[in-house]
Amino acid sequence: MSLFRTKDIETMLAASRDDGLKKVLGPVDLVMMGIGAIIGTGIFVLTGTGALTAGPALTLSFVIAALACGFAALCYAEFATAIPVSGSIYTYSYATLGEIVAWMIGWDLLLEYGLATSAVSVGWSGYFQSLLSGFGVQLPAALTAAPGAVPGVQTVLNLPAVLIMLAITWVVSYGVRESARVNNIMVAIKVAVVLLFIAVGVWHVKPVNWQPYAPFGFAGIVNAAALVFFAFIGFDAVTSAAEEVRNPRRDLPIGIIGSLAVCTLLYVAVAAIMTGIVPFPKFEGIDHPVSLALQYAGENWVAGFVDLGAILGMTTVILVMTYGQTRILFAMSRDGLLPATLSRVHPVHATPFHATWAVGIVFSSIAGLVPLNVLAELINIGTLSAFALISIAVLVLRKTRPDLPRTFRCPGVPVVPLLSVGFCLFLMAHLQPFTWVAFLLWLALGLLIYFGYARRNAVLHR
Repeated sequence: MSLFRTKDIETMLAASRDDGLKKVLGPVDLVMMGIGAIIGTGIFVLTGTGALTAGPALTLSFVIAALACGFAALCYAEFATAIPVSGSIYTYSYATLGEIVAWMIGWDLLLEYGLATSAVSVGWSGYFQSLLSGFGVQLPAALTAAPGAVPGVQTVLNLPAVLIMLAITWVVSYGVRESARVNNIMVAIKVAVVLLFIAVGVWHVKPVNWQPYAPFGFAGIVNAAALVFFAFIGFDAVTSAAEEVRNPRRDLPIGIIGSLAVCTLLYVAVAAIMTGIVPFPKFEGIDHPVSLALQYAGENWVAGFVDLGAILGMTTVILVMTYGQTRILFAMSRDGLLPATLSRVHPVHATPFHATWAVGIVFSSIAGLVPLNVLAELINIGTLSAFALISIAVLVLRKTRPDLPRTFRCPGVPVVPLLSVGFCLFLMAHLQPFTWVAFLLWLALGLLIYFGYARRNAVLHR
């Protein structure tokens, strides 16, 4: 039964008050953090791939993916107010489902967040190189992509991807207040760019391009929903900031639900306008579908702004996901499941300095050496499994600790959490078999580390 030992919630709350982290974030910071994590590759890249899978019905795919996230978001919001401690679903699982479950989901989140930052860094590199080429600047071919990423071209390292990861790592390690300011500025610019696309593009929509609306039927809509689910990854990173929020019981639900609602509206609007301007088959092989739609409409001057928005959008995704991963590492290390150096707080910057740079060095190396298509395989399944688990944990906590103060309660329990689990499992069933095999291998490695190191070094064990 020691595998399912749980942490005392009151002890966790007491420890969080003395961890050395600065409590400087407010509700606007959290909403901007959520938008910063969500709007990026999904809206600027995946919309084209999703359109090829669902046609103009991509709008429904986004709604289905948003519903799965929305039900999970309500569960996250309840936990965030009941246990406002760093670590997100890892911490919540440790308090409700037991140590082995918490370790496995923490191990899962390390993969999800890490590969997400690496994958988005590679996408950022592509847009950045395109921007440089517009000024007549070309990097040496060997430094433009990971080995084997470009057929027929001898490549050694994706240098821009490595550099952006290291630059973001420096910002995150310097301080949470400074990171939030950088994120807020870039989020404001990229949201303005998306709104500019909507304002200009809506006048070029031709309804005939929406016919047929669902050329691949319901199966195409669902398959696209499983694909574009990646576009919503990131709102859960808001909960990782719990110990650095001035009023977490009030502000965390605002950040979680507010950012998801804003991004869903923007995604649906962009998908509708984009497929209304360009016949969806023309997105084949296109990695910049939004700017392509503007070029197709003859609005080349706006297309340049969209490319800039894409670069800023991906930058904020890297920043917030890197931040979220370092806080999960911090929480796992503080619990003794990982080496203690990862939970040491810098005396000046008040950040988990060693954990931040460990994340930056490891995943910048992966971004530089591993092609994008390989990186993207495991991200969705890790997130869906985390969302399903948080929904189960809400039901458990309602039974085991009905007395725990909650300033936000997930509505419709047990229906909403069960719907969240159902949506997540439904989308997971539509992922590729290779993704399942790789995911299970990663979890198996996690079990080896747990029984070889984490279990006997856990604070609860000692």
